[in-house]
Amino acid sequence: MLPKQIDPDAAPVGTGEAAEKIPPVTGYRLILPGDWAHIPLRQGTEDAVRGILDEAYARIPADAPADKIGPYKREWERRFRASVANAQKNNALDLYLPVRPKGDFNIGASLLVTECHVPRAPGRPPGAVEPTEVAVQLLARDGVENADLSSGEIDHALAVRREHVAEASPEKGAELASRRVEYMVSVPGDPDRWFVAAFSTVGGGDPRDELAEALVEWFDAVMATFRWSRG
Repeated sequence: MLPKQIDPDAAPVGTGEAAEKIPPVTGYRLILPGDWAHIPLRQGTEDAVRGILDEAYARIPADAPADKIGPYKREWERRFRASVANAQKNNALDLYLPVRPKGDFNIGASLLVTECHVPRAPGRPPGAVEPTEVAVQLLARDGVENADLSSGEIDHALAVRREHVAEASPEKGAELASRRVEYMVSVPGDPDRWFVAAFSTVGGGDPRDELAEALVEWFDAVMATFRWSRG
């Protein structure tokens, strides 16, 4: 189920003249913990990547053997940059990754934010199709079966949530199975435009284990902080 939001300061969405004065959506806000890094994928990508790499390298002990650390750094950077490049191929907006380990443990998870525009048939006015129907059709395009679907509202906008397990696919670079949760949120005032937040985790090596369950609950809590930016 979609997370319940409590926002006593939110302005009600009305109709008529009052609704027309609401500024258009220009972006979004999410609250994530400090151990997650934000990588913008349209502008400023290299600066963000370089900053994350420099911070990671700074945590390496000064007395670590150079002959071992050098290859490790090169391989880690190669994989990190490959993840960013793959996200950019999907025309995504933002990538969020946990970059600061908790103790000796690195969380295998990611959050990718994209936007989706629904092609409008010639002569069809905006909003002619029910948004819920559009969202379900969009989520079904990739052939995922046996997914858990639910719908509700996030910041006064229709949202559809899908959860499923994607099996390993080495030929596509997915060495492990992953637990995936996607939120599709209809952009207010633009019925053919959708915000998409896609979370993925391998858990502790099994996408159905307790760690995966905890991370899915954590992501639902993060989405409860979602707010539109306007103006």
